[in-house]
Amino acid sequence: MNIEIIAGSPRNPSLNARVAHYVHQQLKKMSDHNIGIIELNKVHFPFIQKVWSSPEQATPELKPIAERMFAANAFIISSPEYNGAYSPAMKNLFDHFPKQNRKAFGVITSSDGMMGGIRASQQILQLIPALFGIASPSMLIVPQADKKFDMEGNLLAPEFQKNIDDFCNNFLWLAEKLHG
Repeated sequence: MNIEIIAGSPRNPSLNARVAHYVHQQLKKMSDHNIGIIELNKVHFPFIQKVWSSPEQATPELKPIAERMFAANAFIISSPEYNGAYSPAMKNLFDHFPKQNRKAFGVITSSDGMMGGIRASQQILQLIPALFGIASPSMLIVPQADKKFDMEGNLLAPEFQKNIDDFCNNFLWLAEKLHG
């Protein structure tokens, strides 16, 4: 199974990418699935002008990402919170690939504040069915992520590991059931 983690912040350095990289490593330890990360601070998608229904329709510079998006069997959206909403860059990415029929979606939000992006997570939960995806019931909300993860994405707060394990286990269960 192919799983893509979308690190949805266009900022560099990205606090949210730290969390995505840690989850990436955890999922690789827990499963034999092909798990990738698409970091939106490393690739620029133009504002939506055309919906792509195959990788061949993408522009040459975005074709490798388009191939990964179409090959994905499941996604994890890892988004910061911008003014109470999810990342516009992440939304723009999915606007190019809107129909993700019956694919599992995991939701991660993070911030340096006490709420951990909870408002963004609620909006992502509204986006997933619009993409024809199915949301995992467990989300990973990461408050004070700057204190939980260092610049390289290493966990600084070992007491938070259980939250990560629960999220990963529940996401993998759903993704594997849907992928069959």
